[in-house]
Amino acid sequence: MKLRYFISFFALVAMLSACSDDDAMTLLDEIQVSSSYVAIDEAGGSNTITLNAKEAWSFDQEELPEWLTVSPMNGGAGETKVTFSAPATPDGRTAVLHVACAGKKQTINVIQGLATVSEATCAEVIAGPESKTYRVTGTVKSIVNTTYGNWYLQDETGEVYIYGTLDAKGQTKNFLSLGLEVGDIVTVEGPKTVYNGTVELVDVTVVKIQKSLVKVEGYDPEDATIPLEGGNVTVNLTCKTNNGISVEIPDEAKNWLGIVSVTGGAEPVVVFHANANNGGDRSTTVVFKTTDDSGKEYTAQATINQKGAIVAATVAEFLEAPVGDTFYRITGVITKVANATYGNVYIRDWSGETYVYGIGSQGDFEAAGLKAGDVVTLVGKRGEYKGTPQMTGASLESFIPVTPISIDEFLDLEDNPNAYYMITGTITEIANPTYGNVYLDDGTNSVYVYGCYPGWGATGDNRKGLFEREGIEVGDIISIIGVKATYQGAAQMSNGIYFSHEKPE
Repeated sequence: MKLRYFISFFALVAMLSACSDDDAMTLLDEIQVSSSYVAIDEAGGSNTITLNAKEAWSFDQEELPEWLTVSPMNGGAGETKVTFSAPATPDGRTAVLHVACAGKKQTINVIQGLATVSEATCAEVIAGPESKTYRVTGTVKSIVNTTYGNWYLQDETGEVYIYGTLDAKGQTKNFLSLGLEVGDIVTVEGPKTVYNGTVELVDVTVVKIQKSLVKVEGYDPEDATIPLEGGNVTVNLTCKTNNGISVEIPDEAKNWLGIVSVTGGAEPVVVFHANANNGGDRSTTVVFKTTDDSGKEYTAQATINQKGAIVAATVAEFLEAPVGDTFYRITGVITKVANATYGNVYIRDWSGETYVYGIGSQGDFEAAGLKAGDVVTLVGKRGEYKGTPQMTGASLESFIPVTPISIDEFLDLEDNPNAYYMITGTITEIANPTYGNVYLDDGTNSVYVYGCYPGWGATGDNRKGLFEREGIEVGDIISIIGVKATYQGAAQMSNGIYFSHEKPE
């Protein structure tokens, strides 16, 4: 027993040391700690380190497990004593925390007791305590990331997400060296954590690999994608048993995907067919099964895709849509830029507002010169994060630049129905509260705004009622987007779009 604990301890140290380049233990100018490893007695207790920061700092709250208390969780520049506390535990457990300061992160590893390995099913892992180390055997259901080795392991009791897989030398970012494929039967061990409600085994060690006796060798076409107008996909396999293969199509895909033919032997070929697609992009994962002479089952999987039409939608319609692979086209005003590097923004039309998790690749947003107030047309998928809807995989289809300008500068412009500007001023008179016809004054000049509608794309009755809903009154400071026009010789902003407003102090 002592030998087992001795081995477990050094396995734990190896696990904690196998961090990514981003988490490497480095001496940072911005933030320094007296120790990056914190040990807490198995019987419970506390340990304190000294943290010295040049600016405000904070721990990531989402990384903190339920069993661990850290005080304080944030602070300002200078020296701070930080205490880590935990109650007694019958099993060893660990946590990896990050403290951020001035754009840099320092890793702190917390160890309580010695990690012991428990053999378990997926269901037992799901029901078991966090930070305990488990050994589980199951089938590779799907592979999500081939750099870090993120994948799903499934047995007859359920499935567990594997977040990070160490190679044969205990290193990260070398998953492909293991040769793991969907359908392989694998035994792994690693500590459990729960992230956003998902049970995970983190940075697992692969103990054993049993290769599947059925394997997908290739597709025709190579991307396994059926065109919008319909067609076939051929899947080529190898099968190392004499028991043939069976094919399973998920129930939710049977209304659009069917099987044309199946040929057997050592190199089976399965042909799938789909008719024309009048909806958005769609995909499904089909399963190929075989058994050995003892009746043990082996599987392989293939993802079949079909191109679809892009669905034009309002923001409200997009928010109501299910999470999936359908592409939506939405147009709205950028109301806030959350991250310019990645193009994480909020956009709003007359029907609502949504978060967009990235426009294009890193740097594309800045290269396009986009900013808050611009009108963008995006194509992307309906995603979700922590229950909150968002657009993912967004691409910029087109945009209309909007130039912030003073009222005085606006009045000097030539009329142009295609050039959009944003003006800000105090409402001095509301001529029509239904449509938002108002007079604005910015302290140097005033202008009449013919219509302030709830958002981009509003037509008919959807243009009405903004002022009543938002409680907009005379004296409020409002920002409106619109074009320069002239009516009966007087300059005005025409067909204004509401951007923001605030009450006077």
